[in-house]
Amino acid sequence: MSCLFCRIVAGELPSRQVHADEHAVAFLDIAPFHRGHTLVVPRRHVESVLSADGAWTEIAPAVETCARLLRDRLGCAGLNVFSSAGEVAGQEVGHLHVHLVPRYTAAPGLRGLLEKTADPDELDDVHRELTA
Repeated sequence: MSCLFCRIVAGELPSRQVHADEHAVAFLDIAPFHRGHTLVVPRRHVESVLSADGAWTEIAPAVETCARLLRDRLGCAGLNVFSSAGEVAGQEVGHLHVHLVPRYTAAPGLRGLLEKTADPDELDDVHRELTA
């Protein structure tokens, strides 16, 4: 199994998992844009939303659950939800994944989305906040 996210789902690689259900697994992004940046992936391998074959619908409940978790536990003021399909769109891992990026008043708007404000050294602290 060469897919990074399939290996995370299978438990072969470590992650800071914040949610799991029968269709999806959610974990903290290791290079977060903002504090709490989370990825939601389907358990089954699907390349992207362009080839999803129902996977988008399957993971929607996990996306909603994690969005509320981020709001309730981290107190973000907003949230960006997106998925890139294909290398030209910025997809770096060939497995469908939805980015949930908490937004805080210090870096508002779409331009502030890609201004990384998170400290990767805080991932363990964020993980504890989300799973406590």
